[in-house]
Amino acid sequence: MTSYRVCVCFHRRFKVAEAAPPQDVRDLFLSYSDGGSHITPDQLSRFLSEVQGEDHHLVDPQKVVEAVVQKRHHITKFGRHNLSLDDFHHYLFCPDLNPPIGSQVNQDMTAPLSHYFIYTGHNSYLTGNQLSSDCSDVPIIKALHRGVRVVELDIWPNSTKDDVLVLHGRTLTTPVELLKCLKSIKEHAFTASPYPVIITLEDHLTPDLQAKVAKMITETFGDMLFCPDHESVEVFPSPEDLKYRIMISTKPPKEYLKSESVKDNSTKLVKSKDSDEDDWGKEVTEVAKAQNEDDISNDDESETTQQSDYKHLIAIHAGKPKGSLKEALKVDDKVRRLSLSEQALEKATESLGTDLVRFTQKNFLRVYPKGTRFNSSNYKPLIGWMHGAQMVAFNMQGYGRKLWLMHGMFRSNGGCGYVKKPDFLISVGPNNEVFNPKDELQVKKTLKVKIYVGDGWRMDFKQTHFDLYSPPDFYVRVGIAGVPADVTMKKTKIIEDNWIPVWEEEFTFPLTVPELALLRVEVHEYDISEADDFAGQTCLPVAELKQGIRAVPLYDRKGEKFKSVRLVMRFEFI
Repeated sequence: MTSYRVCVCFHRRFKVAEAAPPQDVRDLFLSYSDGGSHITPDQLSRFLSEVQGEDHHLVDPQKVVEAVVQKRHHITKFGRHNLSLDDFHHYLFCPDLNPPIGSQVNQDMTAPLSHYFIYTGHNSYLTGNQLSSDCSDVPIIKALHRGVRVVELDIWPNSTKDDVLVLHGRTLTTPVELLKCLKSIKEHAFTASPYPVIITLEDHLTPDLQAKVAKMITETFGDMLFCPDHESVEVFPSPEDLKYRIMISTKPPKEYLKSESVKDNSTKLVKSKDSDEDDWGKEVTEVAKAQNEDDISNDDESETTQQSDYKHLIAIHAGKPKGSLKEALKVDDKVRRLSLSEQALEKATESLGTDLVRFTQKNFLRVYPKGTRFNSSNYKPLIGWMHGAQMVAFNMQGYGRKLWLMHGMFRSNGGCGYVKKPDFLISVGPNNEVFNPKDELQVKKTLKVKIYVGDGWRMDFKQTHFDLYSPPDFYVRVGIAGVPADVTMKKTKIIEDNWIPVWEEEFTFPLTVPELALLRVEVHEYDISEADDFAGQTCLPVAELKQGIRAVPLYDRKGEKFKSVRLVMRFEFI
């Protein structure tokens, strides 16, 4: 008996249709078109006002119609056009025409600088990890282009002690010249924003090299440099006053210390605990040399002059008073900057929460990652923001959910790098009380989020990226990052085998502090046998969300926007 083996071959098929308008969109179209087949500019104007909450003075419905018609039908000679249902849906699905937040500065920029959260980088010159990556001006340029306003430079003597390098001290990081970094900052400082750039210097230099740095800074920035008229600044100028200015923040140089026994030409190492990079700072090494007692007075006079030049350039003085942290947080007449590690901040919030808030109403607080974050990871930024910290310093060269939150916060206010603090963080009550982050608060506002549909993966990804033999199975995680009472994360159902998933699911988020809340959105592709695949993310400031049905663009892991991937979502506040 002869047996026959039958081979059946299955061919992969990817038949993709255009995204269909969700039912809510169809209903709105019928309502505002008065049951007709097209929406006129006048009818669109009513929709924009009543559903989208747009100011009719700011959005011209005729221009919206023209933009959609040109994009969809390639008609450049405009007459009187109307929108079909598909045109209307296309408009709602277009992030350029219908974004979830505004793109312009919309906050008061005339308050003192200490009244703003400031987009702050940590070790801004590193290209990768904290131990062995290259130091370069490239990550500084990238950060400035993203809107970062505070750049940190660690400055050290070179091997011959006659020049200044930027590197992460006591590691294997390869250095970059300070002058190169300064020139790049000057060239790119105001590409993304006109508001001031602050350079925080971690200074490990001798007085003669400090004088060399003072000359570099002065010659590089010239009139761009902001130097206060008086050392004691009681109220700092506003971002508006400081447009297109560069500021230096570091510790004022201390009196140059020498050993009393210097006649033997020996080198003495003097260590200070008053630096920034531990609870009070990293140890700073200064080299003191003298030839004989007769030379000491001459050296002192020269070094005092050098230090005076350097000190004059410091706009925001860093450092701490002697004593406990509670003493350091006392507010006096002089505006200053205090730096705390993430662990020191968390410890301080246990018993000094209101002291931190009061301190940051006038002074600057900088928070930085703990030293064990060798891979350039980051920490929870909300802890600092809840207590008024202006400079929550992040490793911008890494990526991950914490950095996505940072990106989200500074999408606020047109992405200018300065976000006005909520009033409760800068106000004082009738009994001189300030906001207490430990207080239990009532729900102030409730955000309703409806996730309709997603599209764009078929354009931005290979067809086999998620699954080899079938279309992807997408789901969305959506939630809130904010004060502890508001934090939550929820999940949609999984839509199987579809490049254009339709969820049409609604979620409700009660918020006690909506001013600090960030809406987190992540899309993943379900995989039964392995870890789910990442398919996009975004983080948006709740306080700036536009109401109505909006197109929400998604970003990759590093925070770069995908060309096509986006969701259609609806936002409503009740």
